[in-house]
Amino acid sequence: MTWLAPITLRRPEVMLEPLSQTHHDGLAEAVRDGELWKLWYTVIPSPERMRTEIERRLALQSQGVMLPFAVIDPATCQAVGMTTYLNIDSQNRRVEIGATWYRLSVQRTAVNTACKLLLLAHAFDTLACIAVEFRTHIANAQSRRAIERLGAKHDGILRNHMFMPDGSLRDTCVYSIVAAEWPVVNDRLRNLLGDR
Repeated sequence: MTWLAPITLRRPEVMLEPLSQTHHDGLAEAVRDGELWKLWYTVIPSPERMRTEIERRLALQSQGVMLPFAVIDPATCQAVGMTTYLNIDSQNRRVEIGATWYRLSVQRTAVNTACKLLLLAHAFDTLACIAVEFRTHIANAQSRRAIERLGAKHDGILRNHMFMPDGSLRDTCVYSIVAAEWPVVNDRLRNLLGDR
């Protein structure tokens, strides 16, 4: 994976470190805040499955189809969630930002905005991506609102897109930001974070 290699990304609000098993204990504790694995419309590992989930993401990283990060609170140096580049298409310079979750106590704070700014800036400014995609369950209203607040455009719905762990079918909402939209999105996110 030479085009998209592990990297640490930093802002005052948050740090994104390449995911490793050293993050296990912090992530297992973070997911307990809000019992996030019980949310029916998303797939978040339980504390008992955290090690397996880290292994799964690292295996996909070794195959060149995912680049996972631990989301770190710089004030405490503790993991507060995960986020990922996935569906990596190096030939067409496209990535998806997803498989993201945060402990309940940092939801609706600057953490998500800062994470997305870091990931989008790296994708557009360093990797020269032509587009960055976001996907979420049609029923995940909180995630859809957060994606729309970033400035992503709704591309459509993939109906009966995938099976959820409980066997139900998920309709997936697809959003994207294209390179021509990035300067405006960048300014908007920086303003939200008080950079300007």
